[in-house]
Order: sequence, then structure tokens, then C-alpha cells
Amino acid sequence: MNNIDEIEAGLLKSDSSFKISNLIAKTYNSGFIQAHDTYNALSAASDGKIYYILSSDKIEFAGKMYVYDPELDVTEFLADLNDVCGENDKMFIPQGKSHTRFYESKGKLYFSTHVGYYELIKGMDRLPVNLPADYKLYPGGHILSYDLKTKAFSDLAILPNGEGMVTMTMDCVRGQVYGITWPKGNFVHYDLNTKNLKNLGQVSANGEAGEPGDDFRSLCRSLLVDPNNGTVYFSTSEGDIFSYNPNENKITKLDEINLRLDYFGTYDPTRPGSMGYNWRKIFWYEPENIAYGVHGNSGYLFRFHPQNKHIELLRRITSEPSSASGMFDQFSYGYLGFQLGPDKETIYYLTGGPIYENGKRIAGAEHIAKGAAKGLENLHLITYHIPSNYYKDHGPVFYDTGDRPLYVNSIAIGKGGEVYALARVTENGITRTDLIKIPNPFE
Repeated sequence: MNNIDEIEAGLLKSDSSFKISNLIAKTYNSGFIQAHDTYNALSAASDGKIYYILSSDKIEFAGKMYVYDPELDVTEFLADLNDVCGENDKMFIPQGKSHTRFYESKGKLYFSTHVGYYELIKGMDRLPVNLPADYKLYPGGHILSYDLKTKAFSDLAILPNGEGMVTMTMDCVRGQVYGITWPKGNFVHYDLNTKNLKNLGQVSANGEAGEPGDDFRSLCRSLLVDPNNGTVYFSTSEGDIFSYNPNENKITKLDEINLRLDYFGTYDPTRPGSMGYNWRKIFWYEPENIAYGVHGNSGYLFRFHPQNKHIELLRRITSEPSSASGMFDQFSYGYLGFQLGPDKETIYYLTGGPIYENGKRIAGAEHIAKGAAKGLENLHLITYHIPSNYYKDHGPVFYDTGDRPLYVNSIAIGKGGEVYALARVTENGITRTDLIKIPNPFE
């Protein structure tokens, strides 16, 4: 048992929040027992199905892609990422995961791959350099597509310098893919029309390949496309906001605004363990012609007005217990489960909530050297209706066993209002990451 397991085992004996929760998540077994913590790689498609990728941190296994059919209530294996990338049996460090959502355009889903097996060097997760016998260096992440009708995969491009894709978005109308590579943080642009891949260079010092206290910077995990003109926006851990205009082929810093706001907290961007002043997740909201984003550590919901260069804080969108405690949640980077729902008006957010034992809040570790949970917490489902500014904490989520979903950094909302995520599931003493389904919170 690790420390979190020990805390959980003790708390389940006395914690009453499971008994009062209305959100009991159903778990699925996709058949990938080695699946590890997975970030973002989950989306609902126009065919009503839920597509997801389960990650691997093992050198022997690549990540695997699946689909869930809500009508049949079954999951189906689609592909091994190494197979799709043409790297099976080549003994490269595997395509261990995808770190991005799926973007749908003209009947295809677009996504990318990332490294999942790391080497711990000076306490930091790094690209492997000291390899086991017969293995070769990671070849670089791939940009891929999946045809919803034919079920065929296409390998579109491979990233430069042997780096993975830690952040990706797509201008689905114009056929443009944008991303930030890991660990050095190069901004890349792939044009589906010309099949040309551009590397615009590093955008945040030496990224997560840098030395703590010097040129280390946590990289932005969410890119924003303005659908009006195709401009792309991203943040940095220092709190700066940059734009990229594909027509001008130029990255520009927005001098008028930044994210260095007192309400977000105080950070040293050269130190690992947080996202700094980066926004954690952001999306475009068409009715207001602006973007809505969340800052990870503080949990503040904000509006970003690209046209008039303005940031407007709305409120903390954390759970009610978190807001009442006044403390940050336990996951040091914040949460990626932040998405606009099918009604195009309601934000769904999967976030943390403190656990209390005998009236005392269970505290986590003071500092950690990477994005991870500092301690155990509940998972809460939050909704925020944009037109009415109505916030609601629907309460903690549990499994029917009383266990908590852990390490949740993904979300998809089905056509029936049910909420999907990828979370740790423990069965017969073995823990894996897998698909879970939370019932429609409004029913």
C-alpha cells in the first residue's frame, strides 16, 4: 500500500459522504490491466459513442484506443497505438499515451500520441536516455486520424526531435492542427490541406526539460482557437498569453494582459510541482464570442476576451467544501475535466473536494516535484450554466463499492447527459485506469 491507499482504507470505515452521495459511477473493464493514469484522451463523437485512450507507463506496452457504445453498454478495443504508428516490433520506447482530446472534422477524429515511459533523473520524469537492452530512443509522437465510418487509421505526421505531443487542438473548419511538444515545449503547426508540418520553436524557456530554479517551465496543457480568424492562443507558467496567426506564421506576446493575478496565487515558474500561472483548460464559447477557462490550482473560472484583450474573473468553480476550506485542492496541476456540455450553455467540471475525518481536513504533502496528487480527495461534479451564472455542486462521486474515483483528468458528456471520465479502478486488489460513467446529475 502507498500512503494514499492507507488513508483511503482508514477513511472508508468512518466516512459518511459515500452514504449521502447521489452520484454512483459505473465502472467498465476495457481489458487493459496495465492501464495507467490518463489525461484528456476522452471525447464524445457525433455518432453518439465515447472514444478514449488508456495510457501505459510500461516499456512493454503502448497505449490502447477504445470506444464505448451507450446503446449497447459495451466497450470495444480499436487499436494499439504502436500498431497505428507503424512501430510495432521496432523496439522503440512505445507510444504510451495520448494527452489530447479527439477533434472531429469531416467524419474523422484527430488526435496525437505521447511518450508514457519515463526515466527518473534527479527526481524528474525525463525522456529515457539510458535504455534497457535492445530498446531504441522514443521516435517522437504522431498526429493521427480515425475514420468513424470505415474505422481506418491514418498516420499523418511525426513530431520533430523525438518529442511527444503534450498539448493539441484543432481548427476543425480550416483543417489546421496545433500542438506543444514535450519536454522542450516546441509549438508545432500541421496543415491537413498541404500536409506540411512546421516547428515554430520553443515557447517557454526549456520547458519541462529545463533545470528547476533555472530554465524549467511547466507547459500549457490547453490551446484555444478563435474560430473567427483561426488565431491560436496559449499561456505560459509566467502568466503571459501568446497568439499564433497561421497566415503570418508568427507567435506574438499579448502585452496588454496576463494571468499574473493575485487571486490565482503566487508561483515561482522555474519550479516544478504546479502549472504556475498557466490556465489549466480553456474553450471557445460562441454565443458571447469569447473563451471560458479555469486556472488549475486556484480553481478560478474566468472569461478571456481576445478582441479587447481582457481577463474577467467570475468565481471559484471548485467544490463547495473546497471553497469553504479556502485551500487549494490536492492535485497539484488542477483538473482537465472541464468541458462545455451538449446544450452548449453548461460547463461540466470534475474537480476535487477535501475529506474530513473527525471534523479535521485531511492534508496532503507540502510540496511535490511533478504534477500529481498531494493526498487523497473526493471527486466532485460541478456544473455552471453560463447564461444564468448558476453554479451547482452535485456532490462527491463514488463507486458502488464505496471506493473513490482517483486521478481524474478527463471528461466527456454523452447525449443523455451522463458524464464519462477515466479514473483509477481497483478490483480484486489490482488497480488500473478505466472508463467510468456518472449518471446525469440533473435527473
